Amino acid sequence: MQRFSNTVIGFLNFFSLLASIPIIGAGLWMARSSTSCENFFQTPLLVVGFVVLVISLAGFIGACFHVAWALWLYLVIMLFLIASLFALTIFGFVVTDQGGGVEVPGRAYKEYHLQRYSPWFTNRIKDTRYWTTIRSCIISSNTCSKLSVWTPLDYMQRDMSPIQSGCCKPPTACSYNEESVTITQDPDCYRWNNAATLLCYDCESCMAGVLENMRRDWHNISVLNVVVLVFLIGIYSIACCAFRNARRAQTDYPHGHNRMTKVKPRWDYYCWRWWYNKKEELF
Repeated sequence: MQRFSNTVIGFLNFFSLLASIPIIGAGLWMARSSTSCENFFQTPLLVVGFVVLVISLAGFIGACFHVAWALWLYLVIMLFLIASLFALTIFGFVVTDQGGGVEVPGRAYKEYHLQRYSPWFTNRIKDTRYWTTIRSCIISSNTCSKLSVWTPLDYMQRDMSPIQSGCCKPPTACSYNEESVTITQDPDCYRWNNAATLLCYDCESCMAGVLENMRRDWHNISVLNVVVLVFLIGIYSIACCAFRNARRAQTDYPHGHNRMTKVKPRWDYYCWRWWYNKKEELF
């Protein structure tokens, strides 16, 4: 069991050490890109890559070479990682509990309203620094250009993604007739513009569409985090056994002596001695 725990931790950290290299490489490659969409993910990728690298290196050295302090560092970082992931998972379920689309009579698509989402989500998306980056990403993705060839019948029968529904068209209830000048309408109706670079990119419905995508993705990630947490707790338990083995090895061999000097004679040695003594008595 002692060797098994060290072997498992050693192999797992060796593979995660190799996995951290392409993660860091992807982050560095994105640094060369001039698009804001790719730069947006650069820092998280680099942070995750270097954290995985440090954890894997400490775990690999500690498990394979019985270095207690490296395993101690590995356990501390792993404990912090498990606690952070647990808190992030709980927060994710709480934040993504609100939201969702509203059915539009006679249409296949849904519309999204900013008021339906959690205040934390809403405040973040309204921050100019974040929205400027997200807005440029939506424009560069050409998401709305796919709707430019739609016919009026397509708008009646075909579904739309949350971003298409919120950013590429005005709210369905908007009316642009002369009689509607005195009618109180959704403020997004006045933010809409036919220009391809404007459309409804500054509408609250566009922000709500982005939040709906984020809410769905974050909810799926939170479910995945539960599985990852169970896996990490299992690995942490095995690492504790490996740490105990490393401490025992340093206690038994404090000066780095070879293990074979501490090995007791095997049972066949005692059998041979017994037979040798008996032979002298008999003959």
